[in-house]
Parts: sequence; structure tokens; C-alpha cells
Amino acid sequence: MTDMDKTNHRMLAIAKQNMVESGERDQLMQLLRTRLLECGWRDQVVMECKDVVRDVGVENITLDKLIAEVTPKARQTVPDSVKRELLQKIKNSISNQSSLSSSAPSFSSVSSVSFNHN
Repeated sequence: MTDMDKTNHRMLAIAKQNMVESGERDQLMQLLRTRLLECGWRDQVVMECKDVVRDVGVENITLDKLIAEVTPKARQTVPDSVKRELLQKIKNSISNQSSLSSSAPSFSSVSSVSFNHN
């Protein structure tokens, strides 16, 4: 990892922590849930889960196996419009943070970053 990568990683960790502390991360997670419900994504994932259970057999499936099977497809099917909206809100949040503090990352640092939801 280069020094620039380490700096960006540290700055993104600070931005994420600020979002957690301010409650903005929870607001973004709620917005994501709402958008995914509105577009029918959740229903698609439920149907995919049912298909996997039916194909594998209820007695042969575990929660871990189901998650491993469904997660990649579920992630791929999140609508681009939802991804763009969330990314824009994250960028705006980071921009607001950087106007308050010089230690927050710039727009360029988040162009291809994924915020894990743990």
C-alpha cells in the first residue's frame, strides 16, 4: 500500500467515523432501505432466496450457504440510480466535513470507494 493509499484510507476512516457519530450513516442506511423497497429490489432478493432454497432443498441449505449464494446477485441488481443517489449523498457529506475540517477527504478520494455496511 502506497503512502497515498494509506492517507486516503485514513481519511475515509475519519469521514466514516464522523458519519457514524453524527447519525448520518444511519440516515443513509435508512434511505438505502427505502429506495430498495420502492424499486422492488427486496422482493427480487426474497424470490431469489426462495429459488435457491427450492433448488438446493430446505434440508440441505444453511443460512451461510444461502447468503453466499444470493449476495453476489443481490449486489449486482441494486439499481444504478440508487447507487448514484447514495454516492452523491456520501460525497456531499464528505464535502461538508472537509469544509469544517482539513482532515476530511476530498471528492476525488470517494469516487470509487465502497462503504461497507458493518
